[in-house]
Amino acid sequence: MVSRMFRIETGVDKERLRLLRARLRAANTEASPVLRAIRGTPAEQEEPLGVWVVGDDGELLGGLAAHTWAGWLHVNFLWVAAELRGGGIGGRILAEAERVAREERGCRGARVETWDFQAPAFYEKQGYEVVCAIPDYPEGVTEYTLTKRLG
Repeated sequence: MVSRMFRIETGVDKERLRLLRARLRAANTEASPVLRAIRGTPAEQEEPLGVWVVGDDGELLGGLAAHTWAGWLHVNFLWVAAELRGGGIGGRILAEAERVAREERGCRGARVETWDFQAPAFYEKQGYEVVCAIPDYPEGVTEYTLTKRLG
């Protein structure tokens, strides 16, 4: 092993970030036959997915923002207006996102992160299973990661 002098720096540097991502991507591609197999295919591309509930007046009453990647649906945000909660709208929104992901994008799984005060029970009711719990993220709150097989 060659000994090199170095220093550690902090700060935002867009060019270093670009280089870091490229080097990590190359290392991951070399190390993983799965990642090598999806490089250059549609599965490699993150594709945004939105599902919206809009009132007659055009007001946003609910919605989901997600993306698909490598055969997975990743739910980033899901929200329903307070007056519509408990009526099944959230489940319908999520089911539509899962349908698009499965039928139109070939996804085999879905994942979501949620806090303990948000909606872990909602996602479990929709067939998701807790695969990870991170206590005190942030302090006093538990974050859950849940997944579901799609078809």
